[in-house]
Amino acid sequence: MTPEQKAARVGETMFAADLASREFMRMELVSCEPGRAVMRMKVREEMLNGHRICHGGFIFTLADSTFAFACNSHNKVAVAAGCSIEFLKPGQLGDVLTCEGVEQVLQGRHGVYDMKVTNQRGEAVAMFRGKSAQIQGTVFPEAP
Repeated sequence: MTPEQKAARVGETMFAADLASREFMRMELVSCEPGRAVMRMKVREEMLNGHRICHGGFIFTLADSTFAFACNSHNKVAVAAGCSIEFLKPGQLGDVLTCEGVEQVLQGRHGVYDMKVTNQRGEAVAMFRGKSAQIQGTVFPEAP
């Protein structure tokens, strides 16, 4: 199995089990490649805060979910060890937010990943950096 096939299968396996991203948030997994993932979500009425803009927690969740797919794409179970986010522009009702996550460093059990959230006009909405830690296990069983 090639790294690309492995990453695609990781994406399919994780997304099928990820009720929070898939059902509750209604995210779409656009792609899962080695060290990279892309997800998308539309800002809905119930995601707006008291200022009538997208609640930052929903933007964070989009970035965090994308981070999860990117850091697990090598089929080694990885979890978040830390992260930070910078909000740059508000998300508006009806905006389609796309998050691209890219592996910057993977060394031993630790990785660093950058997520960029943009709107449908390509404007940066947020930047998220996550640090991952690999733990025991694989997303799907591999033949020896």
